[in-house]
Amino acid sequence: MADPKGFLTHDRELPQRRPVDVRIRDWKEVYEDFPAPKLTKQAARCMDCGIPFCHNGCPLGNLIPEWNDLVYRHDWQEAIERLHATNNFPEFTGRLCPAPCEAACVLGINADPVAIKRVEVEIIDRAFSEGWVTPVVPTKKTGKRVAVVGSGPAGLAAAQQLTRAGHDVVVFERADAIGGLLRYGIPEFKMEKRHIDRRLEQMRAEGTEFRTSVNVGVDITAEQLREQFDAVILSGGATQWRDLPVAGRSLRGVYQAMEYLPPANKDFENSPINARGKHVVVIGGGDTGADCIGTAIRQGAASVTQLEIMPQPPASRPGAQPWPTFPTLFKMESAHEELADGEGDRVYAVSTTEFVDDGTGQVRALRLVQVEGPQSGFKPIPGTEREIPADLVTLSMGFVGPEKGALLEGLGVEYDARGNVARDKTYMTNVDGVFVAGDMGRGQSLIVWAIAEGRAAASGVDRFLTGETALPYPILPTARPLV
Repeated sequence: MADPKGFLTHDRELPQRRPVDVRIRDWKEVYEDFPAPKLTKQAARCMDCGIPFCHNGCPLGNLIPEWNDLVYRHDWQEAIERLHATNNFPEFTGRLCPAPCEAACVLGINADPVAIKRVEVEIIDRAFSEGWVTPVVPTKKTGKRVAVVGSGPAGLAAAQQLTRAGHDVVVFERADAIGGLLRYGIPEFKMEKRHIDRRLEQMRAEGTEFRTSVNVGVDITAEQLREQFDAVILSGGATQWRDLPVAGRSLRGVYQAMEYLPPANKDFENSPINARGKHVVVIGGGDTGADCIGTAIRQGAASVTQLEIMPQPPASRPGAQPWPTFPTLFKMESAHEELADGEGDRVYAVSTTEFVDDGTGQVRALRLVQVEGPQSGFKPIPGTEREIPADLVTLSMGFVGPEKGALLEGLGVEYDARGNVARDKTYMTNVDGVFVAGDMGRGQSLIVWAIAEGRAAASGVDRFLTGETALPYPILPTARPLV
């Protein structure tokens, strides 16, 4: 234990966000630097519990008490060794994960939990700056070829594990750059893309091959894929978005979030879908909705309104979601802070009934109605109908599963009851040698679950190809979050 009294003498503290009026003028990450002495105090708050429930909250099984202790003792090099032992990409999770580990922190029973994410980010950033993140080149090659379809966190984790095990791995990505939604779905102000690029440099040096602008199933058929590779991992995500079939849905100016965000992430200043001077409405209250808010504000929107059909969540853990489960709480993300500082609002317990035409096929307004809670089936409340201006609308309502196109049809994979690609405990589908990892098999989930599944699927592939494996197997495909 780093400091037996650390959790009694130090309060939880996080780095300050840059002032709103400054950060909305650029696309850089919103947080300021966190001084090392403050970080040491945060690491000292870890109690090294007899049963560290942070391990249960995190599907990767991160050795959190160990690297907190090492940071407290200023042994940064050993800290990154322990962090990398369970997590291929802590620079991603430390910035993007909503931290179920912190929700499960024992200290969080009656106090603020340990700032686990911040310690994680500082460890990996220090490791990169010191040159400790070097290629791990396999000492022996197996001669087996593995195709990984999709370059999000699940695919990258599986690729890195299998490359290090000695297999020849090729990662296919249909976009023009590697990273999946990490690259074009996550805005720069949440994670600068240099973090992806420096990790890809390491993976290329280890021997992983990347092929971009390849739509597998079309540019290369499923049959060709099977012929050219000894095993295939499907890690294309749950990219089939949920739609909103109400009147006016086909009007110009109404887009899915993943139609709006990628071009904005490719060209900050000249995106073809631009919010400059427009009244923007974001439908959906999750992280993707917040990404749309921050993007629209930086593009110079006249106003931004976020709509959510659910009631406003509580500020503290409700009784129905006790420790160590991951609670649904009211959050003030950086984008919400920017929204509150300008022309905008967050509106809860409302449902969209119509997109209003301006007479030329362009949306000009949105009609909504207040609704009762989910117990009543979101029943509209009479007399609460109203109209708000809307020149640009983004639908950020989540995803319903993988795209069932030429690749999955060509492979002949089966689906589970939820419409995801079915797999056994080794992550293999009904097709021999074809595996699935991440949201394509699990459904829409968190980045830590994707990385954990990528690591576990790599274990299954390695055993399939060689008859044995020493690769870690962090979670079963049937594992679920603490609820």
